[in-house]
Parts: sequence; structure tokens; C-alpha cells
Amino acid sequence: MTTDQQEKAVQTVPKIAERPTILLLEDDLLLAMDMEDFLIERGYAVAGPFGRVGQALDAAKDMHLDGAVVDLNLHGEMSFPVIEFLRANDVPVIVCSGYAELPELKQKLTGLPLLPKPWSPQKLAHLLGDVFASASR
Repeated sequence: MTTDQQEKAVQTVPKIAERPTILLLEDDLLLAMDMEDFLIERGYAVAGPFGRVGQALDAAKDMHLDGAVVDLNLHGEMSFPVIEFLRANDVPVIVCSGYAELPELKQKLTGLPLLPKPWSPQKLAHLLGDVFASASR
């Protein structure tokens, strides 16, 4: 095959759309694995899951993200630095937490969609459609 023929062959191969990448920050390993599987089944690529705020921040700085699902309390450390970084970079965030309804925390989370724990696949699917609509297939 000549170089021209190779170039034409490459041009005719349809490009596969990249899957939207969702950062997953969750310190409970079983929940993280379940949520990761759930996101992958729905056509997302998952960055993580990460179990620590520092890990998620380091990763988020070096990649393009289409959205994030973030646990609020990670081994006693609140994930507000990650949430603030993502919001500052226009990355849609879903906060997954059993603490999100507490008045002092709810005020800090104004405008963010909340996924209560224990999380429901139906509720997450609904939020994915609403929050990540532009990133979903």
C-alpha cells in the first residue's frame, strides 16, 4: 500500500467519540467500586476513584474533566478544596454525602446537586442526565 493509500484509509476510518471523563472521589472502597461500575456502564470514563482530597486535586489539575461525583467527608477531611477547584474550572459537580443536608454544610453547597447516601442508582442516573447532559453520549 502506498503512502497516499494509507492516508486515505486512515481518513475513512470513523473516529470513535471519546467517552466523557468523570472524576470520582469516594473514600468507601465498595461504594467507589459500585459507582465506578455504574458510570462505566453508562458510557463514562472514570478518573479515579480517589479516596483522598489531595489525590483528587493533583489528578484534576492534570486532566480534562467533564464532570465529577464527590463525596463530602473523606476520612474526616472535607472535600471543599476539590469542589471549589472544579467549580472554578467550570466542571459540573454532584455531591454525594450523608452530611449534605446539615444546615451548616448545605449553605456551602448552594447550587450543587446533592446525591444522598446511601446512593440510589435511579437518583444518580437522573442527576447524570440533568447535570452532565452536555457531557453524556
